[in-house]
Amino acid sequence: MKANRERVIFCDFDGTITVNDNIVAIIKHFNPPGWQKIVDDIVAQRISIRDGVGQLFRLLPAARQDEVIEYAISNAKIRDGFEELLAYCKEQSVPFYVTSGGIDFFVYPILASFDIPVNHIYCNGSDFTGESIEITWPNPCDDHCSNDCGMCKTTIMRRFPPEKYERILIGDSVTDFEGAKLADLVFSRSHLSEKCRELGLPFVPYETFHEVIAYLSKERTEQQ
Repeated sequence: MKANRERVIFCDFDGTITVNDNIVAIIKHFNPPGWQKIVDDIVAQRISIRDGVGQLFRLLPAARQDEVIEYAISNAKIRDGFEELLAYCKEQSVPFYVTSGGIDFFVYPILASFDIPVNHIYCNGSDFTGESIEITWPNPCDDHCSNDCGMCKTTIMRRFPPEKYERILIGDSVTDFEGAKLADLVFSRSHLSEKCRELGLPFVPYETFHEVIAYLSKERTEQQ
């Protein structure tokens, strides 16, 4: 069955493509009062991702736009093997989508040097015109999701029906929990591994994208 389906990869950004979680790094760096409780509430799923991320950025004045953007971009470090994974996907004709709970002002600039079509990058937007930074949500949940995700990864994944596609998810944290339930194969780290264990979902742990490539190559060879 798998061999007859087209593979498609949905890859998280913060803490996955990048080594660090950029949203948390920004908030920690500027250190507005009250941020830690909001982060804890997001991770513990006491509040929705959309609500929590919106609250976090409202703690920062829009007047600091240039500082926030410069810090976010300069602070990011790409995980080893990412460029090689993109090359592997191109060579194997595997569509690669970035499905990010991150924000446009750092996601697009950080990914600009890589060969990824802009329409394959999904993330949240930003508005600096008010007193505080406001996050916008161009990719909301569809009728099948009521989790108030903000950038709804399962909505994107459902555009690729399971009878036609083998859906592969690569992620690390709370924004990937729902997508992991839909995926045929999950590569996970950190909170996502814990959630997969809790839900009894099969997963493959990784630290670099070289491990992802090795596993996909081995599995593909075994199917042939």
